[in-house]
Amino acid sequence: MAAPVGIAVRTLLSVLGCLMVAVLIYTIATDGLPFRTELLTRWMAALLIDFYIHIAIIGAWVVYKESSWIIASVWVILLICFGSVTTCGYIVLQFYKLTPEESSKDPIYFVLVSHQKRDDMEHKKGLSVVIARVIFGVLGCLMLGTLLYTLIVDGSPFRAELYTPWIVATLIDFYINVVALSVWIAYKESSWISALLWIVFLVCCGSITTCVYIVRQLLYLSPDQPISLILFKNNHRDLKPIDPPLIVGVNE
Repeated sequence: MAAPVGIAVRTLLSVLGCLMVAVLIYTIATDGLPFRTELLTRWMAALLIDFYIHIAIIGAWVVYKESSWIIASVWVILLICFGSVTTCGYIVLQFYKLTPEESSKDPIYFVLVSHQKRDDMEHKKGLSVVIARVIFGVLGCLMLGTLLYTLIVDGSPFRAELYTPWIVATLIDFYINVVALSVWIAYKESSWISALLWIVFLVCCGSITTCVYIVRQLLYLSPDQPISLILFKNNHRDLKPIDPPLIVGVNE
């Protein structure tokens, strides 16, 4: 039997994915295509930077998950083009790929983990921990600078005239990705209080919080450890490959 948390997350993301498809269709039907210069206001530009930092983070996980660079590239392109629709579709697909045993034990862990063979993982090395800290630190500072600049130059975002149909659609798209990232944070944190605090900061500050959270997790790793370990709870980082069908791809 599938664990209730897995069913709940799968159902939630399925509903949110369908919601975003409906929002896109409605916005295109009522306001036309988004490829118009007048739509690119300062706050829209800031929102898009925030949005695509999250897309880059989710895309990095997709690349880690997929054994084929071609398949990973296709999914990343779909993420760039369709945002949270792709995020929800990809995650729900991963849930459906789980075996009954994986679904009943810890579905979120098995959705996160790559099912590539250990030899393939060794061949496909990613960024070092130090470089990853720098990259996510720079992305967080970029978003903070963008936010401060836009506030100074264009004032508060809480103005009715800013909320065009495409701004609203992009905000919905953005916050559906925030929901997906919040599920990951809730899975990782041992305390519901700390998880709730991080999620509140994530809702309020977007990718700035995401980057801070990732850098914080990277600081717990030594430079020779794979950065993929930040995906998992601390007690899962030390799993041994005694059960290959279930734990393949987990780094010691």
